Amino acid sequence: MTVITRAGARIGLWLTGYTRTWLVLGVAIGVIAGLGAAAFLVLLNWAGQLLLEGIGGYVPPQASGDGGSSGSDGFRRWWAIPLVVCGGALLSAMLVARFAPEAEGHGTDAAIEAYHSDPGSIRARAVLVKMISSALTIGSGGSAGREGPTAQISAGFGSLLTRWLHLPADVGRIAVAIGIGSGIGAIFGAPLGGAVLSASVPYREDFEFRALIPGLIASITAYGVFGSLLGYEPLFGFALPDYRFDDASHLFWFLLIGVLSGFVALLYTGVFYGVAGVSARLPGGRIAKPAVGGLLVGLLALAVPQVLGSGYGWVQEALGRESLLALPLWIVVALPLLKIIATSLSIGTGGSGGIFGPGMVIGGFVGAAVWRLTESWVPSVPDSPAPFVIVGMMACFGAGARVPLAVMVMVAEMTGGWAALPGGMVAVAAAYLIVRHRDSSIYRRQRLNRAEAERENSA
Repeated sequence: MTVITRAGARIGLWLTGYTRTWLVLGVAIGVIAGLGAAAFLVLLNWAGQLLLEGIGGYVPPQASGDGGSSGSDGFRRWWAIPLVVCGGALLSAMLVARFAPEAEGHGTDAAIEAYHSDPGSIRARAVLVKMISSALTIGSGGSAGREGPTAQISAGFGSLLTRWLHLPADVGRIAVAIGIGSGIGAIFGAPLGGAVLSASVPYREDFEFRALIPGLIASITAYGVFGSLLGYEPLFGFALPDYRFDDASHLFWFLLIGVLSGFVALLYTGVFYGVAGVSARLPGGRIAKPAVGGLLVGLLALAVPQVLGSGYGWVQEALGRESLLALPLWIVVALPLLKIIATSLSIGTGGSGGIFGPGMVIGGFVGAAVWRLTESWVPSVPDSPAPFVIVGMMACFGAGARVPLAVMVMVAEMTGGWAALPGGMVAVAAAYLIVRHRDSSIYRRQRLNRAEAERENSA
């Protein structure tokens, strides 16, 4: 151990100068981010095949980049669904409680807090526990995203490097920040968005410009590693092959989607932390509460299967005209609220998984609902729902997480939806102004700006 420690100290001394430091650290963090994202996605697929598909007898639809399967036509063993979701949450909670209590929740907030308070504080054990527990939660049907675990993997490696190489605190913070962005960018196939996220996620109203160039290095490295193992296709394919922004009247509908998305983002944050607060006050331990939350999600899924798992496959369905029209109207309209409830029950009670992915699903169905309610009688509405769905994804979580530019770029990369950017700009701006007015964010550990963070660190 002494040899390893001495080697780390020597390497840390060798890492002098901006270019040498961030070429080495950026590439190293990017490699781990790409490998970690690929490993977690494989683990998640195994868990889903074993639990929700194998025991529960239900196959949810998949996004294009995940295989594009249309999924099951109903439940083969409906009675097993609540038991499977509850059982996965129970196993996940037992693992977290026994080995790494800090792995509870959605993970990204823990990495943001490490960035601000102690960039060397993320334990390697927590990263491994987060991977397995999140795979159990999502693979059994819990409503959560896969970005939280990947962010914690690569941010955890940045934290490990900070400790091992004895990096200065300001360098360690950047290492953790680019870990967050490169991990999320890798698993979503969105390297540019991941780099921008590295610089924007620590603050609600500021930008860590020092993380941008290192973030570009780490994100493209992570994307290259992940893609070489699992492919480079965008998560939702190329959803806008024929769309062009050539009608200014569309801006009205994008503005409407943005306003609705802003209020839905506030609702998401309020319900999520409301459930978390109520759960903290209820009797029962760290194991029982997530299990009860999983049971309730499973019961809700018997009426609305769309709340199970990540929900990316249902966004894929919403991007197509015929597949969206095939969904009952009440489900399309109600799904944003029902997905908020399911995610809050899955993660707000102490389960393990991300909240980024569900936020985009929620926003996507805000756009889908606007399209379904207007397409039959408003001539100016596009023939395809894809622009509305894409803009809703950009606006809802971009505003809700206070990272508007990063999410706008990420969604464009995930869908090939660059043609939707004019509408996205209008919608994201409207949604952000609504959320900013309430000073709200789904990531509670963000600081307001760099000045606030510097005052806190100097105190």
